[in-house]
Amino acid sequence: MKQLDLNLLVIFDAIMTEGSISGASESLNMTQPAVSNAVSRMRQAFNDPLFVKEGRGIKPTTQALSLWNQISKPLLDIRNSVSPQEFDPATARRTFRIAAADIMVDMVWSPLRKLIESEAPHIDIHTVPYTPQKAQRLLADGEADLIIGISDDMRSADRKQLLFYGDYLSAMGRHNPLAQQELTLERYLQADHLLVSLSGDATGTVDHELSKMNLSRRVAMTVNNFSSVPALLRETNLISVVASTVVAKAAMTGELFVTRCPVEISESQVAIGWHARHDRDAGVKWLKDKVAHYSIAEWEKYRPECCKKTCAEMSEQHYA
Repeated sequence: MKQLDLNLLVIFDAIMTEGSISGASESLNMTQPAVSNAVSRMRQAFNDPLFVKEGRGIKPTTQALSLWNQISKPLLDIRNSVSPQEFDPATARRTFRIAAADIMVDMVWSPLRKLIESEAPHIDIHTVPYTPQKAQRLLADGEADLIIGISDDMRSADRKQLLFYGDYLSAMGRHNPLAQQELTLERYLQADHLLVSLSGDATGTVDHELSKMNLSRRVAMTVNNFSSVPALLRETNLISVVASTVVAKAAMTGELFVTRCPVEISESQVAIGWHARHDRDAGVKWLKDKVAHYSIAEWEKYRPECCKKTCAEMSEQHYA
């Protein structure tokens, strides 16, 4: 390869960070034709398309993702050495937006608020609605500074830190006849089911797995939040397959009966994500570390004994 103009790497990093040519041109204060011209030069230099059209946007190629993995941290180190950002939680006045479902709010917001009251009195936290469908754009569009959700729902270009592995359980009231016998697949399919659907769709992961076996269930009721699930199961004969975090407290107090689901569902990776533009934002890093700490601590505290898993050094696992 001929000697590469290092300015191209800066432009490449901006495109990856912003997720678009137009976004990169704005952040770099360049014209879109100039950025497009730089992309053409990059393609020749690396002998790869680097970016391909996807709908109205662009998607990085495998080589582009690999290249960004190699250059993003060195570029960040250079920027930090030139103009390091400082953040003092005791005096800082900022508003942070976090996208999260209500189950994570129930788990984390109380200890987080107590910390803010004692250590960061001028910090405001605003919660942004989270759905898997919106997870791809919340960070890219600047609607949220942080997002808590399923790792696979987020963009591959976003930064992520693993919080915990989410197990899925079948939950029901202790009065439910199914709680008095083995939950076979046949009995499971004959039950009336409660589905949590943040998007409003009446099918979920279980339904997709059942369809592979040419089977189906009756989704008798859907709700668009997790907090109502324990009470609904406790007071009715509905059963529901939910993440163990949803029913952990109710299971530990004996209000609900939980057991393994007869339909095999892979555990999910629950992560906290942030946009690459915040890599050197000390305030976002401070908040991210606090939210991650409380998320892991609360998960370890309340998950039911029947679904505990060993996640060695879980809090230190990072991946991009």
